Amino acid sequence: MKTAAGKNPIGNPSLQLWFAYPGDLAEPEVEESCLAILDEAERARAARLQPVRRRRQFLATHALTRVALSHGHALPPQSWSFSRNEYGKPSPLPECGLRFNQSDSVEMATCLVALPDPISGAAVEVGVDLESFSRAEEIVPLASRVFSAAERAQLDALPARERADRALTLWTLKEAYIKARGMGLSLPLQEISFLFEDKETFRFEVGPSVDEDLSRWQFCRINHAGHRIALAVEAVVAGDPEIFEASPPLDPPLRLKLRDVL
Repeated sequence: MKTAAGKNPIGNPSLQLWFAYPGDLAEPEVEESCLAILDEAERARAARLQPVRRRRQFLATHALTRVALSHGHALPPQSWSFSRNEYGKPSPLPECGLRFNQSDSVEMATCLVALPDPISGAAVEVGVDLESFSRAEEIVPLASRVFSAAERAQLDALPARERADRALTLWTLKEAYIKARGMGLSLPLQEISFLFEDKETFRFEVGPSVDEDLSRWQFCRINHAGHRIALAVEAVVAGDPEIFEASPPLDPPLRLKLRDVL
């Protein structure tokens, strides 16, 4: 078993967390403006999505991603293309050292963007997951399938009123990590553990075949707009991430401070 101490929060001036809200697309002109910057394949996919709230969720997330990438690059939002690895994780084209990851719900979309490492110039892999607080109770019954034995033991030892919140935290941290790895559910969730020493401090442990270098990962948990958000970043960094709120997604973004979203 490999172990690393959990670090919370993380940050980097070259790390940007963006938020947008699908509900803004209830205005027809906002939905049309988001559609206009997507590529043909994205527009075709959006057209197939039902009900309407799912289409707006998709459009907000993908428009936000393009806006966020262009914030750190001269390419305009409508000009980005994307490649995907064998597990489906996207990377921007042209290759420019930027990396990103998306997550969304019916109420909120988020995109995490990492600029290249300022010293080495290497790309920094990232993962982000968000879940509504309202889903916490739904995750508890999944514990035997998605949590490790050690995580389940800690979960069972908690007072009943605290279990749903812990389950939500574990789920978002695991999702952020496997998305940062770019391998998704091909990684064995039951061999990945976030073990809490108290309410804030945790250890990150994996089975020997999962990851060779746990020290490269840092994690952060944020609460915002009724959601738990977890970040996984492949870097040793310090400071706070830049946080932007784009509401509507194509409007000039509002810069938030970390204390505004905790």
